[in-house]
Amino acid sequence: MKDKSLNSVAPSPQALPWKRWSIAAIATLCTLGSTGASMTLPVLAQSRLPQPTQERMLRTLTVTGQGTEKIPSTLAQVQLGVEAQGKTAQQVQQEVARRSSAVVALLKSRSVDKLQTTGINLNPQYNYDNGKQTLTGYQASNTVSFRVPTGQAGVIMDDAVKAGASKIDSVSFAATDQAIADAQKVALRKATQDAQEQAKAVLSALGFAPKDIIGIQVNGANTPTPRPYPMALMAKSADSAASTPVEAGEQSVQASVTLRISY
Repeated sequence: MKDKSLNSVAPSPQALPWKRWSIAAIATLCTLGSTGASMTLPVLAQSRLPQPTQERMLRTLTVTGQGTEKIPSTLAQVQLGVEAQGKTAQQVQQEVARRSSAVVALLKSRSVDKLQTTGINLNPQYNYDNGKQTLTGYQASNTVSFRVPTGQAGVIMDDAVKAGASKIDSVSFAATDQAIADAQKVALRKATQDAQEQAKAVLSALGFAPKDIIGIQVNGANTPTPRPYPMALMAKSADSAASTPVEAGEQSVQASVTLRISY
């Protein structure tokens, strides 16, 4: 009778890692053992410490430079409008429409830029007496905005008042898009030079000299926000002889650049 143990299924090579050695390798080991020779088995896994890279070995200094360029505010952004009050909504709206049309016609004749309507309002007016609400009339307004050269702003506002405008909401000043773009480039150059000068001063004090610029980051060159007029402008009397004074001043364009310099 055959021994049943001989028919049992042998473990797979994957289950016995030591059986992965080839017959030739085992024979070689046996030969070396019989001759007294020694052999170092290969290390299957060996951890290695990371070697310092050239980037880590560099000595670097990081500096941020600032640059500012001032430009004149040559454009005035004006917002003005017409207000009217009356007993009926129709009466008030017609009055506002009539005067607004005259103001818009004047502005178009002066070739103002970016003329647009920014607000149209019609609101009822009430009187409150002893907790009782009584309708007294209506108030309406129409507001437009436009842009003109700063030197023309005062005269145009005065003429708009004569044409029917009854309120000047705001006046702000800005430079042209081309002037801002040119100023941004100048501010960036100034910021870069400032960063380089800072690096030279620091390294010189420590006895080092700057070598190569290995990193550049442009943090931005901001577009200046239109500068508002410092005081509220009130609509002047139509028969006033003097024009409204308008002084625009300057705007500042600022830039920032960060450099990483080896030494």
